[in-house]
Amino acid sequence: MNLTGLKPISFMLAMAAAGANPVQSAGVSPIDIGSRRELFVDDFLIDHLSGGAGLRLHHPEIREIVLVLDAPWEGSGSSGYHSVFRDGDLYRMYYKGWHIGFDTQQKKIRPAVSTMCYAESTDGIHWKKPSLGLVEFKGSKDNNIVLMDGLIEGRRMVAGVTGIIKDENPAASPDARYKAFTLTTHPQPKGMLPLKSADGLRWVPMTDKPAITNGAFDNQNLAFWSPSEGKYRAYWRWFAHGDNNTATANPIGVRAIRTATSPDFIHWENEADVTYVDSPEEALYTTPIVPYARAPHILVGFPMRYIERDVPTSQAELPEPEHRVLRKSINPRYGTAITEGLFMASRDGVVFKRWNEAFLRPGIERPGTWNYGHQALSWPPVETQSALEGAPNELSFYAPESYWTGNSSEVRRYTLRLDGFVSVQAPMKGGELVTKPLRFAGRELSLNFSSSAAGDVRVEIQDLEGRPLPGYSLEECPPIFGDTVDRTVVWRGGKDVGTLAGKPVRLRFVLKDADVFSFQFRP
Repeated sequence: MNLTGLKPISFMLAMAAAGANPVQSAGVSPIDIGSRRELFVDDFLIDHLSGGAGLRLHHPEIREIVLVLDAPWEGSGSSGYHSVFRDGDLYRMYYKGWHIGFDTQQKKIRPAVSTMCYAESTDGIHWKKPSLGLVEFKGSKDNNIVLMDGLIEGRRMVAGVTGIIKDENPAASPDARYKAFTLTTHPQPKGMLPLKSADGLRWVPMTDKPAITNGAFDNQNLAFWSPSEGKYRAYWRWFAHGDNNTATANPIGVRAIRTATSPDFIHWENEADVTYVDSPEEALYTTPIVPYARAPHILVGFPMRYIERDVPTSQAELPEPEHRVLRKSINPRYGTAITEGLFMASRDGVVFKRWNEAFLRPGIERPGTWNYGHQALSWPPVETQSALEGAPNELSFYAPESYWTGNSSEVRRYTLRLDGFVSVQAPMKGGELVTKPLRFAGRELSLNFSSSAAGDVRVEIQDLEGRPLPGYSLEECPPIFGDTVDRTVVWRGGKDVGTLAGKPVRLRFVLKDADVFSFQFRP
């Protein structure tokens, strides 16, 4: 049963009339959540929803342009495949540089060198492109390039699809504190070549041949340390139902995602296709998946959905229609394809709950939008300061604009509330959520929630049979209202829940015109 849908009161009454108890406990082992933060990005913890309660997907808010990519080694195909992370006092961003030229006679895109470029920031909002003096481009090293198409230790590298991380594995050696996967195409086989770096700028291969060879690899190739698994996990482009081992990057099939794990970033095993709980087969162009920093046992992903919509009446009304016609004359899909960002989450790295509604739509029509490559979200989101004085930090995402046209492209920032991907929500008429049996560690229960002035949230702690525990009933929980990422729940007897720690319980959330994004038991 998919529990993420609405379970109205009539449904619950019908179950009761039939002799079924919606709260099931027999033979169910409590889920040990310890003191970790839990998000409602799937139905893993949900026993049932009733009344008007349901799960709601939220959306990033549009912010400013943070980078204009107009250097000769950047250009109109830049700003995609961002790797972004906080590194001490710096934010680091790595992004593809690539200019798209058109040969209308030969009906093709003119070949262009791809680069992996670097920018940095002290706040994640204001970015600069330092001159690194590392890679020569057209006779000069006065640029911000860290990798460029060409040979690396005798292998042909496609630099623009490289995914770069700061390795969070505490056992990582100093010379491999930063790691990356890049695409190597020659000599055969093609595949994902692991790189390492001591400073995040100067790179050397970790092996003399690709570590993963079963795939298409024609977009950002990435891997990271998964602390909940105690191993590395990789994701890369895969064509479902296609021949992924052809020399071309466009075998017949559906753009999909494949994954594997590794103890050392070199030897990979447990290859599997990423699957979805209740989503249709759709073309997913990019693979930005990562442990969520505030709840690293949950993997969150932001793939770019690719869809070709050859509807002349609507296509003609989208921004820059003349250039759209030009692209279509080179290749039909260059003019008809539209892309947008999705959201999905997983607890095992293989099976994901994917929200089929767009997470980041193309948005209001304006030049540089509603095209192929638009809204390819950065990997991963980073925590930044809010523009509102006194407000809590928020998540920043980065996505490309002005792809294809002119001689440059741009990177725009978007923001989202901390933990704000999905909430359990109820309208003013009310609704509730009851969890599966849980065990927790801690003495206080904190909520990330939002209500209207008239709305509120109340929390009840129950035994396995759904009976309120003394001192923690709904009637003993004063209404909680406001909008904060951290509010401690207080009952009439106080906030201490330490006597229940380690015991199997259920949580009952009763909401009225409110959202709950996450909860956490803390010391």
